[in-house]
Amino acid sequence: MSSQLTGASTPADRSIATTGTPGEYTQATTPAPIDSQPVNVEFLEQDGFDDNDRDSAVSVKSGWSDTTSLDSSVYKYREQNGRTYHSFKADEVDYFMPNDERELDRLNLQHYLFLQCQDNKLYLSPAGKTNKLRRVLDAGTGTGIWAVEFGDQHPEASVVGVDLSPSQPSYVPPNVQFYIDNLEDEWTYSQPFDFVYLRAMVGSIRNWPRLFKQAYDSLAPGGWIEIADPYLITSDDNTLPEDSPFGKWNRILIEASERNGTSMMAAANYKNWLIEQGFVDVVQVEYKWPINHWPKDPKYKSIGALVLQNMLDGLEALSLMLLTKQFNWTVAEVDAFLTDVKKDLRDTRIHAYWPVYVVYGRKPERS
Repeated sequence: MSSQLTGASTPADRSIATTGTPGEYTQATTPAPIDSQPVNVEFLEQDGFDDNDRDSAVSVKSGWSDTTSLDSSVYKYREQNGRTYHSFKADEVDYFMPNDERELDRLNLQHYLFLQCQDNKLYLSPAGKTNKLRRVLDAGTGTGIWAVEFGDQHPEASVVGVDLSPSQPSYVPPNVQFYIDNLEDEWTYSQPFDFVYLRAMVGSIRNWPRLFKQAYDSLAPGGWIEIADPYLITSDDNTLPEDSPFGKWNRILIEASERNGTSMMAAANYKNWLIEQGFVDVVQVEYKWPINHWPKDPKYKSIGALVLQNMLDGLEALSLMLLTKQFNWTVAEVDAFLTDVKKDLRDTRIHAYWPVYVVYGRKPERS
């Protein structure tokens, strides 16, 4: 590939923005310590946002129906190899990404990256354009930054964010609330949603068709779903040799995710899976994320710089548990390998990029 990158594919050209600022809520910290008493889970009707305290707007939904207080056990994170991981249902869900401060900061940077990619839009689907948005689900909310910004922009909607870790803020818009649960458990919502949003969830779900069926069943007629995820790293001019450290990392991580039962290659199937579940008006938009600032185009040079920082911050998080668990690597072996991978990431002679798929579809008015 030449040192130029084209814009997003159909339905319309969506070049990456180089101006604009990230959303108001961008900082992330680890959850505040709590005592032995259950956390107050009353919904906070506050206009401010202060993420120095992350517990009191978060609660546990057991089976999506019975809300219980968030007790201290949820904050007793598992520690492995110097990183912390979720403790909620840890015997059932062995999610491989950490939840410590480093990772939360990276997730907020990644939020800005998606905004740059999508011309500062939180989502691409026509959700809310014809039918009023009353209930919205942010599935896999992470730090909650998308849900909070969406709630700010759509005060008419009740926004629910769900994640395995209580990493969300306590002071949120009055229409936003967070719950801790496993998305792959059965959904038994009492009321349907008008919009279900998932982002950067690849590698975390074992059964995507089942998840999409649950989303379909939980949507009101005419409701929308949208998923955004990266796919297999590639280059158009063969400047990413398969035997290079970065090329090897790409292959090894995919194999490790396959062994883990949570394929990193799922994004290529999202469109077909949505159609199979009965969604209509399904659209796939593809963006390209350069691995660093190698493109000549200033828009993509800017986005590549963000991608590079995101990867340097997240390379260990992506690799550590998968490689030590699936291939029995030592932490020292992972660290040594990633040292060489980081050199490739910074090498502007390697014109590699991530295809990023944004796929959305609508539940028919009559199904």
